[in-house]
Amino acid sequence: MRLGQAAMEALKAEITGCLQPGDELVVACPVALKGTSVIAENKKDILAERFSAGFIRNCISLWEEYGAQKEVEDQTVPNEQDTDQIETGSAQREKKSIVWNIAQEAGASALYDMGEGGFLSALWKMAEASEVGLEADFRKVPVRQETIEVCEIFDLNPYKLQAEGSVLIGIRGGEALVQKLRNAGFMAEIIGQTNNGNDRLLYSGGSARYLERPAEDEIYRILKKSV
Repeated sequence: MRLGQAAMEALKAEITGCLQPGDELVVACPVALKGTSVIAENKKDILAERFSAGFIRNCISLWEEYGAQKEVEDQTVPNEQDTDQIETGSAQREKKSIVWNIAQEAGASALYDMGEGGFLSALWKMAEASEVGLEADFRKVPVRQETIEVCEIFDLNPYKLQAEGSVLIGIRGGEALVQKLRNAGFMAEIIGQTNNGNDRLLYSGGSARYLERPAEDEIYRILKKSV
C-alpha cells in the first residue's frame, strides 16, 4: 500500500536526492552505533554482570569513535547579490559531515542520515521515497561486534536499533566510494542494489524476505520513550 501524497512529500523531504534504478547501496559507518552507546550508558549494571569495564567504556564511546558526525567546514565564495547581506571578505560556511562531503563529491544519487528505527527504517524510507525496488544482503551491513554483543544480551535486533552516525547512500560505482570512505578512516560496504521493480528483498544466507514498513525502534523496548 502506497503512502498518501502528503505523507510521501514529507518522506521525500527527509531524503537528499533520489535513488535511481541500478544504483548501488552503500552503508557508511557501522549501524546501531548510537543505540549501542545509549544502552551501554543506561544499562551499565546489567552489562557489568557479563562484560569488563573496558568493554562497556568501548560501547559507550562507539558513536563518537566510529560515527559519521565528524564535520568539515565548507567555504564558498558568496554570490554578488549576497554581498550586502554578509560582511565584506567573509565566506558562507556550511557544516557537512566528512562522509556526506565525500559521497556528494563522488556523485551520490541519494543520501540519508540514519536515525530512529535503524538501518531497516532508513532502507525502507529511501526506497519508498524514490519508488524503486531493491535487493540487499544483511551479511554485508557493517556492524560492530560490541553492538552484536549488547543486542544479544537484551534480545534486540541491531538492524532496528537507533542508527544515528551511519549514512545510507545510493550511487553508481559504489566500490570507488567505498574505497574513498575507507581511506578517510570510515567503515563502508556495498550492501545491495536498486532496480526498477516493486519488490524489496533482504537476503541472509540462503533465505530471503520482503522489506517491511518501519517498526518502533528497538531501544524503546528497554528504555523510556523520552530517550
